[in-house]
Amino acid sequence: MSETIFSKIIRGEIPCHRVYEDEAVLAFLDLNPLASGHTLVIPKEAVATLDQLSDESSAAIGRVLPRLARAVMAATGATAYNVLQNNGLMAHQAVFHVHFHIIPKFEGRGLGIVWQPIEVLPADLIALCEKIAKQAAEGTGKSHGL
Repeated sequence: MSETIFSKIIRGEIPCHRVYEDEAVLAFLDLNPLASGHTLVIPKEAVATLDQLSDESSAAIGRVLPRLARAVMAATGATAYNVLQNNGLMAHQAVFHVHFHIIPKFEGRGLGIVWQPIEVLPADLIALCEKIAKQAAEGTGKSHGL
């Protein structure tokens, strides 16, 4: 994976406003927040997308993400929030190092979403469900698959 700004932040070459750190995870305030308290949570493992992340780093993120969401809510007084995680250019990923956004939601501030559902035939849902379930059971052939 190529060098990213997050790699430099992890190594301490670029300063950040750290809110949490352990051996596997770093969390810090976003410098271009959508709302006050917008926090980035990143694994120290350098991979671009969630599907490439090891089970160990995934578990580490999973352990701290709820705690950090509670901390952001308590510190900001927000009563709602979004957790956003983008994978790939078409999904609006800007920094190609896995990261989660905890974005507090306030009146007129926070993440705006336009949900555009598609129409799917029941037979197509059944076929896709079976295909995904098979892949999940077999893994993806990668060492860090399911």
